[in-house]
Amino acid sequence: MNLELEMLPERKREIQSDSLEDIAKIAALDIAKTLRIDVITEDSGLFVPDLKEFPGPYSSYVYKTIGCRGILDLMKDRVDRRAEFRAAVAYCSATLNPECFLGVVKGTLTTETKGLEGFGYDPIFIPNEGDGRTFAEMNLQTKNLYSHRGRAFRKFGEWIRDR
Repeated sequence: MNLELEMLPERKREIQSDSLEDIAKIAALDIAKTLRIDVITEDSGLFVPDLKEFPGPYSSYVYKTIGCRGILDLMKDRVDRRAEFRAAVAYCSATLNPECFLGVVKGTLTTETKGLEGFGYDPIFIPNEGDGRTFAEMNLQTKNLYSHRGRAFRKFGEWIRDR
């Protein structure tokens, strides 16, 4: 999309919220105001309907504390294994309100970890649009065909291009 992005060394301030969009928007606004530049931030999570959308925006903390094994233990004996990854990409300039773009990939949770690629919950998530493999069984190029982050960033790219 002919966009050039640069990773900043700044750490984003992450509010506690049940909304990925709010987390990403406030982080983008905070950095844009401080540095007076256009900023993009991203926040994502794994949402499991049968666990009342848990771990959701707390996915990173949950992964660090109980990992994939913990999620699989919570899902033990559950029939409904639907899950989705969501990503919120927020854009903000120092003079504009933040804009947010959501990407979603629906899938199911496995009963055991599978694959060595990717990170986080990739070994237990099978996207519906794929070929039955977990994200961790796919190379990065294949995973990006379905990626929630890729979808959110493409929406942002189309928006910024058409402005």
